Amino acid sequence: DLKSKLLELKKNISIHIRLHCFCSPMDYVTDYISKPDPSLWTGTIWMQQILLLLEAKGDVTAIGPPGKYSNAGLIPWIEVSGKRQAFIEAPSPRLRVTHLHHQLMPAYFKIKKRIFSVIYVARNPKDVLVSYFHFHKVANMLETPKDFDDFFEKFLRGDGKMFGCSWFDHVKTWHSHKDDMDMLFITYEEMIQDLPSAVGRICVFLGKELTDEQLANVVKHSTFDNMKAMPPANYENVSGELLNHHQGRFMRKGTVGDWKNHFTVAQNERFDEVFDKEMKDFPLTLIWDIRDMA
Repeated sequence: DLKSKLLELKKNISIHIRLHCFCSPMDYVTDYISKPDPSLWTGTIWMQQILLLLEAKGDVTAIGPPGKYSNAGLIPWIEVSGKRQAFIEAPSPRLRVTHLHHQLMPAYFKIKKRIFSVIYVARNPKDVLVSYFHFHKVANMLETPKDFDDFFEKFLRGDGKMFGCSWFDHVKTWHSHKDDMDMLFITYEEMIQDLPSAVGRICVFLGKELTDEQLANVVKHSTFDNMKAMPPANYENVSGELLNHHQGRFMRKGTVGDWKNHFTVAQNERFDEVFDKEMKDFPLTLIWDIRDMA
């Protein structure tokens, strides 16, 4: 039943958080919303960059002095410990990132008012699996994968100790509530396919007014190649205690279909079988290969 599923979900998230040196998300968010004001919640590093640039009206130099900040510091993850008080006391507008499951967010959060705005970024799960596999090798606070085959199976199971919950459940649950709150649901592939259009949608959703030149600058500094060359966006300024910068760069390829370089034929068939079962009748079309993008 729903109650038992929620208890299991909270248990898995709790294990996941303790393993990764995170704090209790429910306590964190409950404290946070005791001071409601216009705030934005989002996911992915790419979206962090876009939001910072929209706030700066496309002027990358206005975000902060080079070498003195990171995007992760300006738009922190609510799950990360040690930021609680600063998180609560931050001035408006408050931009935050989270990977929390929808059902773990307080009821106050799930209302269609301009108190909290949510941008949910979904990505095809095959590329998510590959991206997360490489991230686990860089992130010191995460469990180092035994090998790709083992990681593959854990991803399909939604292993709570590694992921908190399954990709399938996470996306379906948030998507099913997208009309219940002030929320923009967008896909990574849409952003790859037409970044100017995606930035324009985000700008309208947030009620921002930027000139065409300012929007063009937001797009320019949000391309993968430019972000990869920017230490703040590439998390190069994040402590070596958290990220092993010698193991690999935080930003790798930024493309669609990299899973084809990792999956065996058998793994692809198995993934498709699980996906078809889990996402049956799900009203969202995903793009699996960059060659499928017109």
